[in-house]
Amino acid sequence: MAKKPKKAPAEGEGGEVEAPKSKKKLVIILAAVLLLGGGGGGGFFLMKKKAASHAEGDHVEDVKKPVVFLDVREMILNLTPELGQEKARFAKLRISLELKDAKVESEVKPLMPRVEDTVQVYMRELRASDLSGSMGLYRLREELLRRVNLALYPAKAEAVLFKDVIIQ
Repeated sequence: MAKKPKKAPAEGEGGEVEAPKSKKKLVIILAAVLLLGGGGGGGFFLMKKKAASHAEGDHVEDVKKPVVFLDVREMILNLTPELGQEKARFAKLRISLELKDAKVESEVKPLMPRVEDTVQVYMRELRASDLSGSMGLYRLREELLRRVNLALYPAKAEAVLFKDVIIQ
């Protein structure tokens, strides 16, 4: 059995056969483009809206209660003499406590004698060489903050700030 050769479609028929396929492809491509474009535009709109709401939320956080600074009275302290030295060394210290808000300030003010005692007891054990350089002052700040927070518990100081540190 020999196969019969297929009859080639005429030009008029071929154009009609190809037209429906190309229209389907065109419709599918247009639908995909519209879908992607609409989805992308909607996503952009939502992201921009979220960014705007976050910016407004940050602005609200910036208007938080103002930080309060509470001065500790000026202290002049004897330092422990260096090994082999008999000459007394002194430190003049003025610090300020950074507190979260005015409510904490009202809790801390009655406890200021305890804070001053803590600072004086600690500072009298230091030598002048312990306070030399920026690293010495950094360690002093961290240690004072730890000790002050122990003295103020349950209230809390956010930082100990130096106003004057003079070693003579």
